[in-house]
Amino acid sequence: MAEATPYEGFSKADRMLRTWQELDVPDGWRAEIVDGKITIMAPPSKPHNFIAHLLHRALTKAAPDDLGVFQTLGVGIPVLGEVYIPDLVVIPEDAVEGDPSNPHPAEDALLVVEIVSKSSADADRKKKLWGYAHAPVPLYLLIDRWAEEGPAAFLYEDPKNGAYLKRTTVRFGDPLYLPEPFDLEIDTKRFPRPE
Repeated sequence: MAEATPYEGFSKADRMLRTWQELDVPDGWRAEIVDGKITIMAPPSKPHNFIAHLLHRALTKAAPDDLGVFQTLGVGIPVLGEVYIPDLVVIPEDAVEGDPSNPHPAEDALLVVEIVSKSSADADRKKKLWGYAHAPVPLYLLIDRWAEEGPAAFLYEDPKNGAYLKRTTVRFGDPLYLPEPFDLEIDTKRFPRPE
């Protein structure tokens, strides 16, 4: 008789999630489930971290007291079997309680921020855009130093049926406005441009 595997009887999505939960990823590295595959990402660059720092500080000051601004918090999109690790996520503080090995439902997030790296460009611009819209996450902020039209921030709003109905593009150097519950203008002049 064949010996049962530890994941026998689980769906592919469940097996992927369990494998993701059991990974021992070095500090600073991140593991995500994107497009049905586990992807390991190296620590971000200094410019990437600096943008995350500026956004984190601005969001922390503007967010209502019951919201938390978290870096590298796993968010799950069960309908797609995906787990993303956004650079920043704004979520009610009480939603992050519980088992730390389980990703938090992306649908609880009010805002997710992805800062594009050369290696993550396709996933951030297409796959995660689609995934966050399916969650649905009300606001998806994509900071893209490598955008074809030049460094820019893209704010996606109003998700319906797996797509965002509104996109605002702001070039680095221009102010970026985030609507309620933030009502925040972010100065992008300090966002580093690619060298």
